[in-house]
Amino acid sequence: QLQASGGGLVKAGGSLTLSCAASGRTLSNYHMGWFRQAPGKERELVAARSWRRGSTYIDDSVKGRFAISRDMAKNTMYLQMNSLKPEDAAVYYCVATNRWPIVKEVITSWGQGTLVTVSS
Repeated sequence: QLQASGGGLVKAGGSLTLSCAASGRTLSNYHMGWFRQAPGKERELVAARSWRRGSTYIDDSVKGRFAISRDMAKNTMYLQMNSLKPEDAAVYYCVATNRWPIVKEVITSWGQGTLVTVSS
């Protein structure tokens, strides 16, 4: 099971780091990603990484501002978010899958998500 955390209220231009901790499985065995869903909008993939393949996906809307990383010792994945904009406000979900590229249709378990609010 994956647990996303680290969301909160931040001013535009600020930074947040989201964490994704896993229980019951080793994250290094999977391709990892972060989705987000804003009210009234579709759930979208913002960042994904396959350490096995050496591949990274960063959505154009967050390119240069968001980065995905992991700490294998802690079995935890992170999403570093800088220069946040009001349009980044959403519930963020972390996922782990054996499928690459990561698309929401292959995700069977979403977890609770963590809310990011960005004030202008």
